[in-house]
This record gives sequence, C-alpha cells and structure tokens, in this order.
Amino acid sequence: MRRADRLFKLLLEMRRGRVVTARQLARRLEVSERTIYRDVADLSASGVPIAGEAGVGYRLTGFELPPLMFDREEVEALVLGARTAEAWGDSVLADAARSALAKIEAVLPRGRERLVEETRLYVPSHDEPGRTLADYLRQVEEEIAAWRALSGTPDGAPPQSSP
Repeated sequence: MRRADRLFKLLLEMRRGRVVTARQLARRLEVSERTIYRDVADLSASGVPIAGEAGVGYRLTGFELPPLMFDREEVEALVLGARTAEAWGDSVLADAARSALAKIEAVLPRGRERLVEETRLYVPSHDEPGRTLADYLRQVEEEIAAWRALSGTPDGAPPQSSP
C-alpha cells in the first residue's frame, strides 16, 4: 500500500471519534506499530490535530475531511447491501434502500454514476407476502436439521458404502 493511501486510511480510522490504539491501527492497516507511531507523528507535524499518545491511543479532534468518493468495490458493496435490504426487507426498508441507491448514484462524479447500474450483484427476492427473512431462515434451519437426521442424504436413503 502506498504511504499516502495508508495515511489517508489512518485518518479515516481515527475520524470515527473514538480512541484507537496503535496496535488496533496496525492490525487494521496491516503494518507494524512502529509504522503507526511514525505516521501519527508525521500527521501531527503536518498540522493534523491528533489527541492521544503512544500506549494510550489516538483520535482526531476538530478535524474534518472533505467529502469522500467511493471506489468500484465500495459501490458494489453498497449496491449489494441495498439490494439485499430491498429484496428481503419490508416495504419501508425496501423504499429506503431504493432511495439510498438513488442518493449514492447522484453523488458519484460524472462518468462514474453508471457504477451502480453496472454492478452485476443481485439478490433473489421472495414474492410471498407475509413471509419474512426470519421465516425463510427458520425453514432452511429445519430443512438442514431434517436432512442431517435422514442419514446425510437428500432423499433419506442410507449412504452407500464403497466396495
């Protein structure tokens, strides 16, 4: 990972407002704690208001990052999540998911707004009114339990032994 990318991700992690230790940051960014200490010192020297200290933890104070842009993988993750909510949620959640996708598409820069439409990740829907995701998951659980109880074969026949 480029250093600039790592510094930006470090800022994003500290931006969440809670104290985060160098060990946690190092694990999330897949670098050493020493690298985190060095990066935090460099950011502080550059004027980024970081509260905290080594061994205690860090957080940003009074610092705003400009609006961020999504990369292709992040758009795909957002689209998949929204499509899941739309397909498996109730009507209120489905409407909220469609609205969120429209907003995401609207803030993408010119030329990238098609990323939402081009995402080829889909979620099967259920068209049975009154059945929730919990109902389906319970049915899947019951089917799995029955399948295991029937000697491990889908048709219930005993498993065949090899010669």
